[in-house]
Amino acid sequence: MVPQDNSAIKDRIAPIGKVKLAGATPDTGGSSAGASGPRSGEAVYNRFCAACHTSGVLGSPKINNAADWEPRLAQGMDTVLKHAIEGYNAMPARGTCNDCSDEEIQAAIDYMTAEI
Repeated sequence: MVPQDNSAIKDRIAPIGKVKLAGATPDTGGSSAGASGPRSGEAVYNRFCAACHTSGVLGSPKINNAADWEPRLAQGMDTVLKHAIEGYNAMPARGTCNDCSDEEIQAAIDYMTAEI
């Protein structure tokens, strides 16, 4: 039997393709924070949050709508952030942004509540 190094094994079992979604930004192969650092709250909102938080799908608080956000913010930002990270009611964990850091989730919340 011929000994093989790990790189040969990795090459042999590497995926042969990737799933790409229409409108998704290209995969840079890195972590959630790209070469320029963490994504802005606006960028996270536009990519992951807007689909629900623009129109209030399933009771989600609409962006910059004080009536929607005040009861949530009254619980404290720590609770709002915890619900966004862990998921709450119909909202999935991290709002489907599985590669968002906690800081990026907080930035998205700040963006959605900036004008209240």
